[in-house]
Amino acid sequence: MLKITKFGGSSVADSTQFKKVKSIIESDPARKFVIVSASGKRNPKDNKITDLLYLCHAHIEYHVDYLPLFKMIEQRFLDIKNELSLNTDIESELAVLEVELPKLSIDELVSRGEYFTARLMADYLGFPFVDAKDVIEIRYDGSFDYDRTSENLKKILVENKRFVMPGFYGRTPDGKIRVMTRGGSDISGSILARCLKADVYENWTDVSGFLIADPRIVKNPRNIEKITYSELRELSYMGASVLHEDAIFPIRKYNIPIHILNTNRPEDQGTIILDNIPEEDDKESPIITGIAGKKDFTAVEIYKKHMSNDVGIVRKTLSVFEKYGVSIEHIPSGIDSFSIVVRSKDVSENIYDIVSEIKEAIHTDHINIADGIALIATVGRNMNSRPGTSGKLFAALGNSGINIRMIAQGSDEINIIVGVENKDFERAISIIYNNFIGEE
Repeated sequence: MLKITKFGGSSVADSTQFKKVKSIIESDPARKFVIVSASGKRNPKDNKITDLLYLCHAHIEYHVDYLPLFKMIEQRFLDIKNELSLNTDIESELAVLEVELPKLSIDELVSRGEYFTARLMADYLGFPFVDAKDVIEIRYDGSFDYDRTSENLKKILVENKRFVMPGFYGRTPDGKIRVMTRGGSDISGSILARCLKADVYENWTDVSGFLIADPRIVKNPRNIEKITYSELRELSYMGASVLHEDAIFPIRKYNIPIHILNTNRPEDQGTIILDNIPEEDDKESPIITGIAGKKDFTAVEIYKKHMSNDVGIVRKTLSVFEKYGVSIEHIPSGIDSFSIVVRSKDVSENIYDIVSEIKEAIHTDHINIADGIALIATVGRNMNSRPGTSGKLFAALGNSGINIRMIAQGSDEINIIVGVENKDFERAISIIYNNFIGEE
């Protein structure tokens, strides 16, 4: 058994969290390869190291004194070192960084959060330290070179049968450090799991996996025990974020399980993410896997007689939105009408210009603008095999007096998206949860 073990920022925020990590690693000999994020917040009012590093760069750009910020960062790392009685000479490296900081690229600068956190963690665990820039190969277009990364790992494994590596960054073909998108340490762990052909990729954070619904809306929602990559993508897009959604891509075709676990409650079951869940393991699963949503969408409702005979009408309409750089969320349609659903903030400054150009492009009979719409996605791999799921959902909302403004369903039939008014958002989620989960 080989486990790749990644710890998020909250799991390595201070010396107390470092001790929890060590206990977790020592409890299972399969945990040989550890990836860490930069130290995160110690409390709600605290700062993430990465945020402070980005702020340092902004201060340099605008010729503002960055040293007070750097000293805050430096002290965070020194506190961890001193409280754990570590030997790694980070003082010398921090002194060099302080001098060179104005000359560094933004990528190299912000990568130092993961770098120093990993240096300290390697010392504390008694593991070798391996720099991500010597492992993760990133092409100039931002894609990952798995073959070269695998070659790098083979060389490293000759001398190191276990190690700690920083997440979030790698190197480009010219040897320069390049960071990933925020939360990219999740992707680093996924890349290692793929290249090392791991049995499990453990992602340790400050929550015990995914919940079926937002606990701020539904009281004590049930935990999602198993979820597919496709379901995860749907829920993540609608705001249910625990894992970086791009972390699934390196390992998806290998069906390597991702196990989301809680550093502060390691005994909790967590959530297992797979590409395919065997039918025999899925018999007791609920009809729906999760519910998630977002507020503040706008629907541009377009009406035109005999629209179905008008070739190119949707393309012409979408080209107007493309001209204004607006991303499309959904396109519900009828015989003589269709709607373009977009984020309200994306059209707030030019909605009337967009409408005017649509009228000119397709000579529509009427256009209506509906603001204040919330989208709710009900996601479940078992929905397509259970007749009446859609009817049950619509009836539950209708019987509670909630008006459904739009309906959309993906071609794979694992999600049903409804649009309701913003004011009904929380109540609608509660109703869906109680009707599908509360009665089980």
